Amino acid sequence: MFVRTATASTTAAAVLGAGALLLPAAQPQDADARTPDRQASPVVVAHRGASGYAPENTLAAADAAKALGIDWVENDVHRTKDGVLVVLHDSSLKRTTNVEEVFPGRAPWAVKDFTAAEIAKLDAGSWFGSQFAGVRVPTLTQFVNRLERNRQKLLLEIKSPASYPGIERDILKVLRKEGWLNPLHVRDRLVIQSFGAASVKEVHTLRPDITTGFLGTPAVADLPAYAAFTDQINPSHTTIGADYVAAVQRLKGPHGKRLRVNTWTVNDAANAVKVRAYGVDGIITNYPDVVRDATR
Repeated sequence: MFVRTATASTTAAAVLGAGALLLPAAQPQDADARTPDRQASPVVVAHRGASGYAPENTLAAADAAKALGIDWVENDVHRTKDGVLVVLHDSSLKRTTNVEEVFPGRAPWAVKDFTAAEIAKLDAGSWFGSQFAGVRVPTLTQFVNRLERNRQKLLLEIKSPASYPGIERDILKVLRKEGWLNPLHVRDRLVIQSFGAASVKEVHTLRPDITTGFLGTPAVADLPAYAAFTDQINPSHTTIGADYVAAVQRLKGPHGKRLRVNTWTVNDAANAVKVRAYGVDGIITNYPDVVRDATR
């Protein structure tokens, strides 16, 4: 669970409350085109949406990222008892919904034990703030449609893939149906990642054209094996330094391009500046305005 921080832009809260849109941030220079005298600004990714300002993994959080001018949105995907894909971080509904009140006696309130219709009844916003009362857990279909409306991009995380056999195919089916597997989306607007190497491999096998990411910090000696099936190594910022980032970036992934590094979860300016100096390609954050402003 993230911690709200006083370093967040005070402007953001006012913007979100007014429902206004800020001008988008300037597009960062491609990391492959960096020059020795000027390092490109890292791409900023809104973690579970702009989750410092709205309840995580909801349409409100995606909209909050849009209001801040952030293109890339990260989310997490689970599967319900009846096979519907929903956007939620935890394997349990307990932390971010009122499931204990609506469905008492069904501990541990695992996502996989509830139908999509049951989950649709839950309040996924009040825990964050009263102004978000009634916000729902979105389905993956609803989420990608909102991103499409907002003209945003998606870093999709497959959560606990071992608990949901075949979820990779299910995700690709939804993305295909909603138009997210056409050449434009696949080239510029979609990355699929997971902590499960087997899951990342499966996505690469099923759709080798899709950009994939592995979440974690593999040993440098193991990186060539990962480069066979993933385009990104996406580690916690607490586990890396400049040498590790350089070791990743020396390798080329399955699409013949150098591996990229997106680090998480950086929520303050000081750490944003630190990881920028490491040479990371992207920073995943609950407070995308703070990180963007610190790393321009």
